[in-house]
This record gives sequence, C-alpha cells and structure tokens, in this order.
Amino acid sequence: MTPCLAGLRQQIFGISLKETTFAQRCFHQGDARSQQRLEQIGEIFLFGYHTALRYDRSEVLAHQLNQVELELRGFAFEGAAMGLALQDALIPWRRNRLHNFLAGPGAAHVYMVHVGVGWVLARLHQRVKPFLQRLDPLLGWLTVDGYGFHEGYFHWQWAVAEQIVPNRLSGYACRVFDQGLGRSLWFIDGGDVARIPVTISQFPTARQADLWSGVGLACAYAGGVERAGIEALRQSAGIYLPCIAQGAVFAAKARQNAGNSSEYTEIACEVLCDCSANAAAKIADIALEQLPIGTEPAYEIWRRRIQAQFAIKQVQPYMNSCR
Repeated sequence: MTPCLAGLRQQIFGISLKETTFAQRCFHQGDARSQQRLEQIGEIFLFGYHTALRYDRSEVLAHQLNQVELELRGFAFEGAAMGLALQDALIPWRRNRLHNFLAGPGAAHVYMVHVGVGWVLARLHQRVKPFLQRLDPLLGWLTVDGYGFHEGYFHWQWAVAEQIVPNRLSGYACRVFDQGLGRSLWFIDGGDVARIPVTISQFPTARQADLWSGVGLACAYAGGVERAGIEALRQSAGIYLPCIAQGAVFAAKARQNAGNSSEYTEIACEVLCDCSANAAAKIADIALEQLPIGTEPAYEIWRRRIQAQFAIKQVQPYMNSCR
C-alpha cells in the first residue's frame, strides 16, 4: 500500500485516541490503577486498528503488532482484525485481508480476531446471519460478542442504562450480544467490583447469566483488579458463579492459544475457577470434544458444558455440609 493511500485510509476511518479515555466515554472513574490499565487496553486496540489501515499485508502487519508487549498483544490483534474486516467490507478489491490474516499470523489470536471483527458488524450495521455464514461456525459467534462490547463501550447510555438490544438481533444472537455487553461493563464501571453486580442486577433476570459470563471473561483477560477484588466479585456472583467461571475459562484458553499468559488471568482462574489458568484452558479443550451438530449452536453447547463443571463444584460443598 502506498503511503498516500495508507494516509487517506487513516484520515477517513481513523478513530481518535480520546475515544478510549474514561472522561470521553463518561465511564466510572474509581481506582486509578484499574483505569490506567483499561485505558491502555483501548489505546493498544486502536494502535492495532490504525496499523491495519496502514499495513494490510499480513506479514508486515504482524511485524508491527508484535512490537506490542506480549501480555497486551492480543488487544492489538483484535484492533487489527477490525481494520482488516472494515477494508474487506468497504474497499472493492482484495477482499481477503481478514482471511489471509486468520490463515497466517492471526491464527494464534483467533479468539481476539473474531471479537475485533464484531466491531465492524456494529459500525456498518450489517445483518448478523449473512455475516456469520462467512465465518467459522463455532468461533464466528464471537463477532456478535464483539458487537455487544462495542455497543456497551460506545453507547452505554442506551445499551446499559436503557437496556436496549439492537432490533436486527434475534434468537441466540441476543444472548451472545449480552455476553459482549457484560465484557463492556468491566470498562464502563471501571473494574469496580462493587458497582458491577449492581449494574447487572438492574437487568431482567433472563439476561443476567450472560452478562456475568462476559464480566468473567473481561476480569480474567483484561484484568486490572487484584485478588481481593476478584474474591469479592466471586462472592457477589452467587448463583451465577458457573457463568463467571466459564468466562474466565474462555480468557484462559484465548491466552494459552496465543502464548501470552498474564498474572491477572492466573489469579482470576485461581479465584473464579479454583484452578490454574492452564487447567482452566484444559476444561475448554475437553468441553470442545465431540460437539454435536444440530439446531442448537455448538458455541452454546460448549459454554454450557464448561458451566456444568462449575455447577458441580458449587453443589459439592453443599452436599458435604449435609452429611
């Protein structure tokens, strides 16, 4: 890509770094360290996004993304996926950027790449079903998760305060949207473990399990909160512990696949899953085995199998106390 064309793309599609600040987003400003961490994540996402607008060849792009600190690198790949998918959708030649990226350097970050693609689904207001048909039948649902995160992050006043779900979503897509929306709560509430349960409790009961799942994923992947805070979050989750634990398992699997382990993920898995991050990732692997093909999305069966492991753990202490 010529420098002139790259500059034009950034001028047209660029997003200001101000958009990642809590002040600009009107997010809750509580713990300064948590805020700094979460704002940094937004900056790295935009670095990946803008880098993809400048370098759309996979090998050159990956070289630039790999300059990011390993522990935070997944967010750069997430942003890059958005940039590539946006160009595939809007530029009428070479519509294989995302495909080539996933087949090459993006493969290790396959989970984050699919989530990043969801931002394009949100920004271009595309129909979900045709969009999903072009993606992996299992992980493609993560784009709807990314859609939910985007709407919470950029439009929390209606997605969270007014609890509105986009009218072009239906069926299972509404649930996955809520999982992404739950991830956004980690940012909107600034990782405040006292505020997040209150925010979730204001939603209809039918939506709360998926919101908790998203919170668990963000807690374990994005991090920013120390062990004591995660222990308080586990206590607040109550009956939704299997959901928040399943989110942490997904985070552990994504990081294991990318080889970018994090102390935040390790601690979150110890607290929420009662095991190490590697053991949590193994739970995800086992739950993937022999997924049935039917009318119910395999992605949901995968999630439910993981949650069942923690539902059993929840029941066991109670049974022991009754003996």
